[in-house]
Amino acid sequence: MRVDYTDLRKVLQALCDGETDMVALMATIACELHHADDRFDWTGFYRVVAPNLLKIGPYQGGHGCLVIPFDRGVCGAAARLRQTQLVPDVNAFEGHIACASSTQSELVIPVVNARGDLLGVLDIDSDQPDAFTDQDASALEVILAELFADVSADR
Repeated sequence: MRVDYTDLRKVLQALCDGETDMVALMATIACELHHADDRFDWTGFYRVVAPNLLKIGPYQGGHGCLVIPFDRGVCGAAARLRQTQLVPDVNAFEGHIACASSTQSELVIPVVNARGDLLGVLDIDSDQPDAFTDQDASALEVILAELFADVSADR
């Protein structure tokens, strides 16, 4: 099954209407997204908790790495560069952090509020190689921008 981003967007807008608590949003999005597509083996968020440091947030799937510095891995690159990372083969990504040996490809999207504050990253792993497309990335970028627009970066 492949996610229908138009439907997912409507469901998430309804579920998250008026919510500005970052953890509540992350938990709801991770759950809905994880169960929307068979490609998604691990779906979750890493939160910015200090300068140049991510810590695990709400997720679905097996265990994740607890702490990721901005200078390590795909999640760190997405946070450091503030750019979506679409990685068709994690073994070819220099510095990839193998939180799960089953991960073959990865999509990581920075989560930024309307003021431009980096709140964290959405990390989606797949046990399939080359699982993600530019369409996945762009649709999720739009959804995240809408849902996290009014979330404060205050920790």
